[in-house]
Amino acid sequence: MTTEKLPTADLHVATVDAAITSRTSTRAFTPQPVPNQILQDILQVASRAPSGTNTQPWKVYVLQGQSRQVLVDKVCAAHDALRANPALADQYREEYDYYPGKWVSPYIDRRRENGWGLYNLLGIGKGDKDKMHAQHQRNYKFFDAPVGLMFTIDRVMGRGSLLDYGMFLQNIMVAARARGLDTCPQAAWNGFASLILPHLGAGPEDMLVCGMALGYADEDQPVNSFRTPRVAVSEFTHWLT
Repeated sequence: MTTEKLPTADLHVATVDAAITSRTSTRAFTPQPVPNQILQDILQVASRAPSGTNTQPWKVYVLQGQSRQVLVDKVCAAHDALRANPALADQYREEYDYYPGKWVSPYIDRRRENGWGLYNLLGIGKGDKDKMHAQHQRNYKFFDAPVGLMFTIDRVMGRGSLLDYGMFLQNIMVAARARGLDTCPQAAWNGFASLILPHLGAGPEDMLVCGMALGYADEDQPVNSFRTPRVAVSEFTHWLT
């Protein structure tokens, strides 16, 4: 693989745009395995993400087979135990604030639209806590994807490195789409870092950033028809002249 620059005229705009716009958070995968060479290629391409002074703060753990299944079993058991005994919440806290401590509009409105749109598609009502719990636990099974990715960062790094990390994660998801694969980035794992990091063999200097499911989408599952809306460019852009 080369990293040489291509002339602008040779760039396939439609192909790049299709890889970006076809990316969705896939929530049902087939068991079809993903060859390690494809995973290697995706990570190699993704590593071209920019980072402040080229610090490249990402650390990636690829879980497949037994290593994946053991982690799934551990975290699902902890998730069930937490539901049975909410006092265990002190043991399972995220190490950084992914969501705001206080929700305000328009963000809370978009969050609710997303949550209830997904649950309505799945036939989950507002009071059906058993089904909600089961659906949430699908996160901890990587939505049946054969590949689970875990991402950590050295605690010494600053907040700006999380911005770098986001660009790296996006590169992975877009590179996966270019190869006919799908993904689901997952912050849901973050509260269980105390179980995940030892399983990965990560050291005390590491902080869990997020997880990601990766594989081939199961197109027969209705959940994969779910599409989230985006606001118009005019709503988030200010043109200054």
